[in-house]
Amino acid sequence: MRLTDFWERMDALFGPDYARSWARDFSLSALDGRTVEQAIAAGIEIWEAVCGVVDVPSLLR
Repeated sequence: MRLTDFWERMDALFGPDYARSWARDFSLSALDGRTVEQAIAAGIEIWEAVCGVVDVPSLLR
């Protein structure tokens, strides 16, 4: 998934301000304890990990 697509989905899911905060502050066990921002920097695919911890509507999956 392209990074722009990821952020569009995150903005739709959380709202633009909270999406950035959540990505910066929330660590996911599926990402070995990394935050979304840390996983992005490491080049790790992250959307499935987000879907695993948040109730994501099927339209955004």
